Amino acid sequence: MKQRTSLAGLLFGLVGLLQANLAWAINDMPGGPARFQLNLHPAATKVAEEVAVLHWMMLIICVVIFVAVFGVMFYSIYKHRKSLGHQSASFHESTTVEIIWTVVPLLIVIGMALPATKTVVAMKDTTNADITIKVTGYQWKWGYDYIKGEGEGISFLQTLSTPREQINNQAEKSDTYLMEVDNEMVVPVGKKIRLVTTANDVIHSWTIPAFGVKQDAIPGFVRDTWFRAEKVGTFRGQCSELCGKEHAFMPIVVKVVSDTDYATWVSEKKKQLAALADDPSKTFTMDELKQRGEKVYAANCAACHQPNGKGAGAFPALDGSKVVLGAKEGQYKILLNGKNAMPKWNQLNDVELAAVMTYTRNTWGNKTGELIQPKDFTAARAAK
Repeated sequence: MKQRTSLAGLLFGLVGLLQANLAWAINDMPGGPARFQLNLHPAATKVAEEVAVLHWMMLIICVVIFVAVFGVMFYSIYKHRKSLGHQSASFHESTTVEIIWTVVPLLIVIGMALPATKTVVAMKDTTNADITIKVTGYQWKWGYDYIKGEGEGISFLQTLSTPREQINNQAEKSDTYLMEVDNEMVVPVGKKIRLVTTANDVIHSWTIPAFGVKQDAIPGFVRDTWFRAEKVGTFRGQCSELCGKEHAFMPIVVKVVSDTDYATWVSEKKKQLAALADDPSKTFTMDELKQRGEKVYAANCAACHQPNGKGAGAFPALDGSKVVLGAKEGQYKILLNGKNAMPKWNQLNDVELAAVMTYTRNTWGNKTGELIQPKDFTAARAAK
């Protein structure tokens, strides 16, 4: 009786677990992976299509070889076993066998290598690009600089936009959980886009499966790759090189649009950047610096030092920090040069640096009352 009760309890438990999983089920991610996906992501470029063909060709060849080799082996073991009276053959060398097991694998390898080499060579041909974009990996975000072609001069950072409440399991997760950003990289459909990759701190990797692109971004090195999207849409990827504790929070989102929509985006983006252009000679008020500093801190510092300034792991607390509350020169030096796991903030201008430094010195329990002006950072740079 007890065994029946235990079995019934186990069945009810399994049913409840299944219902709970169904309740938490989400939809396919737009531009990203699908539920129960087993195959490669649907291709959006010719190169990605060729990669998919190579994948299946190699898989089929390997399966055929596996079945043939093990089929012959198990057939021979079964049909020529000692219990049936078979005796093992005694021979030392066979020129015919040696030629066969040398020539056949060689032909197979050549048959696999020729189409693979063609695809790899095509992947590396970055000539005659319509647009060139510099991609810089940071811990933990991406920087984009349009350096050639339509859109030249546009520059922005791309940061994870998933709310912290979802990450902490305090809110229902969206269909684009951990794969959504504040600034999408926008490119026109049918145009060859050259990407020049590098990194500011550690090795990252810019990857979009639908494009067949995976290119490492290495500090001190410049590498390049390219893609030409064949259809409009939003495509998602992630940094695929382990780069630190926030590695899982470094998504990549590319929006492919028509030529007309791209021209509109370029025009609007340039107007937006012009409106946000900073004047390093301007003298700001405390409120202006703190408001701007809060945004800079949230985008660049909160991932490590926490939104409340309490720090985490190798990243010290800023609330009550001796560095933040001490002499200004010490904080200047860390922001400009970095220290240990703290990178140097080359992507921030003097206004942004002054704002975030003012914010940290006058927020939480820090009440220095000090204003750091952009000209102070200009002078600190000159004194380096």
